Amino acid sequence: MRRFAVLAAVLVGLASCDMPRAGSPAGAATPAAPVAAPVALAPSGPINLPGTPRAQARAFVEVVDAVEPVAESVCRARAPQLNCDFQIVIDDNPNAPINAFQTVDDNGRPIVGFTLAMIADARNRDELAFVLAHEAAHHIEDHLSEQQRLATTGAIVFGQLAGALGRSADDIRIAQEVGAAVGARTYSREFELEADRLGTIITARAGFDPVRGADFFFRVPDPGDTFLATHPPNAERIQLVRETAAGL
Repeated sequence: MRRFAVLAAVLVGLASCDMPRAGSPAGAATPAAPVAAPVALAPSGPINLPGTPRAQARAFVEVVDAVEPVAESVCRARAPQLNCDFQIVIDDNPNAPINAFQTVDDNGRPIVGFTLAMIADARNRDELAFVLAHEAAHHIEDHLSEQQRLATTGAIVFGQLAGALGRSADDIRIAQEVGAAVGARTYSREFELEADRLGTIITARAGFDPVRGADFFFRVPDPGDTFLATHPPNAERIQLVRETAAGL
């Protein structure tokens, strides 16, 4: 009921907004247990973009209704120590860029957010389902806590090095900030691939096509192999999704 209260408000908001088609979007688990039985893929036709915000809202509600309970079930099975009561929210700022994110509230409740531009940019329900499953997978794999731990470790190490070199207090503070950034990014690519793998499983179990959903990556600027890039190359992500889906 809480979910539908949020989504009902979203439906009204989307229906009253003109969401222009956005351009190229900007912005990952050990192998999961195999799915017990084959899944039947749900109809996944286009969301009638552009110019139909009500259709976009209906499609989003349908995807959330199908994916959220599966994500919560997987979360309870794989990470019973975590809060698995997902809350799906929408950033209703019409100027916010294409984005989806995962965070937690003060009570540890997982939140998955979408911008209006992200919903409008999706070409079918499979893409919406895959993005939602991917973000939910980040929480199930507890990536946020791990990134915070790595950031803290990086800050300590860099700060100690600066102190050992006799740097000033300001230099030590800057070194700590740099160390935190480096630490947080250390395993970010691995985290994305882990979320892609588990997200593929969640997407399929919810009745959607994860391979079709991953077509979204063809429209994402490719980070390539740049130093400290937070996301792996698109081709690597797509290949992982295909291999994981083929094994279900």
